[in-house]
Amino acid sequence: MLFLRAKLLDIDLGDNGVVINEKEIVGTEYYPQDRVLVECAKGSFIGVLYTTKKMVKEGELGISRGVIEGIEEGEEVRLRHAPRPKSLKYIKKKMDGGVLKPHEIHTIVDEIVQGKLSNIELTGFVVSTYIHGMEIGEIVEMTKRMGETGERLHWDKHPVVDVHSIGGVPGNKYALITVPIVAAAGMIIPKTSSRAITSAAGTADVMEVLTRVDLDAQEMKRVVEATNGCLVWGGSVNLAPADDIIINVERPLSIDPQPQLLASVMAKKIAAGINYTVIDIPVGPGAKIKNEREGYALARKFIELGDRVGIDVECAITYGGQPIGRAVGPALEAREALMALEDPKSAPKSLIEKSLSLAGILLEFGGVAQHGSGTKVAKDILYSGKALEKFKEIVLEQGGGEGITKSEDVELGRYFEDVPSSKDGYVISLSNRGITEIAKEAGAPRDKMAGVLLYVKRGCKVNRGDILYRIYSSSEERLKSALKLARRIHPVRVEGMVIRRISKF
Repeated sequence: MLFLRAKLLDIDLGDNGVVINEKEIVGTEYYPQDRVLVECAKGSFIGVLYTTKKMVKEGELGISRGVIEGIEEGEEVRLRHAPRPKSLKYIKKKMDGGVLKPHEIHTIVDEIVQGKLSNIELTGFVVSTYIHGMEIGEIVEMTKRMGETGERLHWDKHPVVDVHSIGGVPGNKYALITVPIVAAAGMIIPKTSSRAITSAAGTADVMEVLTRVDLDAQEMKRVVEATNGCLVWGGSVNLAPADDIIINVERPLSIDPQPQLLASVMAKKIAAGINYTVIDIPVGPGAKIKNEREGYALARKFIELGDRVGIDVECAITYGGQPIGRAVGPALEAREALMALEDPKSAPKSLIEKSLSLAGILLEFGGVAQHGSGTKVAKDILYSGKALEKFKEIVLEQGGGEGITKSEDVELGRYFEDVPSSKDGYVISLSNRGITEIAKEAGAPRDKMAGVLLYVKRGCKVNRGDILYRIYSSSEERLKSALKLARRIHPVRVEGMVIRRISKF
């Protein structure tokens, strides 16, 4: 055991990391990356040990401010080795391709929530499920256990419905239209969303441009009771917190293993008290799911998982071969969603059609519309302006104030550059991955005002010099980097009617 003085640092070390002067551990049993238990008068926590030459002096232990409430600068802290997590042997079992038993999965989930696993150890678990997959029984157990941790919401009014997209297609801001349509029809739809994992903007990132999304469970319930709906970040609500911890590991790797995807979505629904949900599965080149056959297989897994955890699930396989609408990036997508609510006739048809179709399925389930007429009822609500008014109510109740009341109020990146076509012809393809990477290179989703605005879609006729898309950023340097990437990967492909000439010579 080492006795040290606390040095509070205004940096996030991750993994509850702590910093010690490298001279302090010379000749001791402590090594960098060791798991350690830090004890003080106000409590204790498990962290990861890092060494430094200058950040802290000998006799000090650097701790991120806020890691443990009430700790004071200079107070005595004790450092000792932390016990080895029980779940490590089960993670190794999955890394070797084994099938985990229920108690082994429960232990892993519990220790994730308790903060007993470092990011390296958690990454080992995530990558092992990415490589080896999981059997449906394993996924069921992981879903149930994740749903049991954290807050649980209960509702007086039923049914409680939800819609969720597995993502993988840029510009998928349908929820900002679908949710207020359903809420305006009198149904309860407490929508929790994630931040971007592999995309340039998650629904929470887009909604955050307009209002608060970091509501806790009680605030979320108040909003839903006042408006019938909400669009909030699941991480702040503390529903199935293991999911949000796992997502933080997946994000840097840009992976979303299917077992984690299934468990993540359904655990959140359990915790949110959802009775029925529609799962949007976009398919097409560049999407997570490449074709309808794979989409159907995933849909059957969602439906079976729903049956086994007590939630009615219906899946919609949707077109995901190119971006939805024309805007990619938080502010751009927020503006386009508002434009669609304000004037549906002038909005991109792909966005309107998808939003209405998903809303229609929910309305039919809730008995608001007869079978086969849901889309028409949803369209009537949207075109009447009721969805726009409901959306404004939700924004206001979530803490949006009076800041942004119409689409033109949404501020975009101050730096932008247009990318023109180098030839006459037709747009024969748009790369989902390419558009996403350019938007991310420009700074999205952290830079909310960064992104890509498409001027063309597949099939459009263009002349040389016509604008294909515009890149926005709040940073001139990031914009230059995004332009450099765009010139290298050419995400929008233009060809003439004769794509290739072939002869015998």
